Amino acid sequence: MSRFGNATAVERVAEGRYEAELDAGFRIGEALNGGYLMAVLLRAAMDAAPHAHPISTSAAFLRVGRPGPAEITVEPRKSGRTAATVRATLSQDGQPVIDAQVVTGTLDPAAEPHWADQAPPALPPIDECVGRMPSPAKDRGFADRVDMRFDPATMGWLDGRPHGRLEMRGYFRLRDDDYAPDPFLLALAVDALPPVVLNTGFSGWAPTVELTWHMRALPAPGTLTLYGTGRLVRDGWFDEDVEVWDSAGRLVAQSRQIARVGRGSS
Repeated sequence: MSRFGNATAVERVAEGRYEAELDAGFRIGEALNGGYLMAVLLRAAMDAAPHAHPISTSAAFLRVGRPGPAEITVEPRKSGRTAATVRATLSQDGQPVIDAQVVTGTLDPAAEPHWADQAPPALPPIDECVGRMPSPAKDRGFADRVDMRFDPATMGWLDGRPHGRLEMRGYFRLRDDDYAPDPFLLALAVDALPPVVLNTGFSGWAPTVELTWHMRALPAPGTLTLYGTGRLVRDGWFDEDVEVWDSAGRLVAQSRQIARVGRGSS
């Protein structure tokens, strides 16, 4: 199994109960990335589901996830011919970390859109985008597991020059891993961009409180493209929408989250 496959693996220990070992390689600072936690939770949810794909996942982030043992419980809510719903909770030390409702169905890989809006503007070529190389001296966790290349137009905040819009764009793929894009990688991708609020002058950790994402198609092999936007920063809260497009130019996932702004500002 690939590195990402191992990092998100779960073991069924009883009806509706799973165990996992959360991988420190997907931490950002001391906290595990929320998309990574959703991917682990979805491994259990999909094992228990009657359909093949997570069509909609609504996740409330209740506590910070830490590397180490975790338990996932899955409770069926409704089972239908085209859609089923389960409740899945990932816990550590007896405390819930993520509580999610997952709607499952089966997508047709040959289906074509009946109607589709225009695709977002193309990013600059990947070799003209801003990226970070792995550190040979220190394991930086998430940054060393995921290879992201950002549109320079959305990265002025790195130099203290945020452009003033809730916006972030970049290419996404796993680093040194032959894992092909699938629903679990999409769960990681929708929460992989730096918070869009950084481009409005805020800094520091911006914890996700709730995130809902929809899987729209089975992704083609290759690099994914992420487009992050938002509408409002107010009273310590901001929203963030992310679209995920595959290498064939198809919209394969979309998400919306509500999060807290960082404690500092530039």
